[in-house]
Amino acid sequence: MAFVLPSFTGGGAERVILTVLRCLDRSRFHPVLVVLDAHGPLTDSVPADVLVHDLDRPRLRSALLAVARKLRELRPATVVSTIGYLNIGVLALRPFLPRGTRIVVREANLPLQALRGMPTTTSARCFYRWLYGKADAVICPAKAVARPMIAEHRIPPDRVHVIFNPVDIEALRAAANEPEREAGGGRRFVAAGRLHRQKGFDRLLTLFRELPADSRLLIMGVGHEHDSLCRQADDHGIGDRVTFAGFRAEPWSIMAGADAFLMPSRWEGMPNAALEALACGTPVIATPESGGIVEVAALAPHGAVTIAEAEPEFVSAMMAVEPSITARPRPSLLPKDFALDAVVHRYELLLA
Repeated sequence: MAFVLPSFTGGGAERVILTVLRCLDRSRFHPVLVVLDAHGPLTDSVPADVLVHDLDRPRLRSALLAVARKLRELRPATVVSTIGYLNIGVLALRPFLPRGTRIVVREANLPLQALRGMPTTTSARCFYRWLYGKADAVICPAKAVARPMIAEHRIPPDRVHVIFNPVDIEALRAAANEPEREAGGGRRFVAAGRLHRQKGFDRLLTLFRELPADSRLLIMGVGHEHDSLCRQADDHGIGDRVTFAGFRAEPWSIMAGADAFLMPSRWEGMPNAALEALACGTPVIATPESGGIVEVAALAPHGAVTIAEAEPEFVSAMMAVEPSITARPRPSLLPKDFALDAVVHRYELLLA
């Protein structure tokens, strides 16, 4: 079984695939990794028994031929890909793969919004309809992702499978055993994700200036909007209350020490960072555009997830948070549907 990834960057889609790959039953599955560019902070998360084929071609356009050659050499029974543009590339290679090769793709984001990041939205939409329909299975991390796959891209419903993102709750909570929290008596908030328009940190900063001066916000992540977000924080007069902490491979002690995790995204699939915050016992405040988090709210304990329908509601939800200093992570708020064993079992059933 060949898993195809663009790189080992710290994105949620890569984390999901590496987690599933690590936990697959080795008596039934023999996984290998084909990576366009095998660099990034998640390199250490690759299981030691998994062979990595580094194509050393970061751009898909120049990597496609190399992907085809490698897959023809490996002759896997099943190819698994994730992230929209890479899925399209792998599906386009089907005529060049050995006959009978299954292709399973995982769509990480709401497809219509993900299309906006491609050079030509109209042609990309056509590619989705034409190529995704040729997949043997399409994995979606939330019903919010599955619905447009069926309605907008006309994927046969029997090929669309909703499988939640896996969270290793025990390991995560062990790593968060000593919560980190900035000193002081005010509210402490944390957010995480790529510093990209999708994640909505620009509008979060605008809202955060409405909070009392003793409130603090820590944002974990890297991206091309770093400098503009720092300038925005300074312009709003909150530069001393907002910390940009960069990428954290293990952010869970910081999540456990916060009073709430903030998810101001403009679109999402199933936000891993929010799931991990809930596993740490930290409640989540999210926009309704944050994809599957609405489905998580329906499954989670009352009060674990607040969906703020409008900007004033987001501010009100932050103001309603009570500061809480804790020496140990609070009880997990994550629904059992996201537990590692349950999710990996569903992947195994589909991939067998």
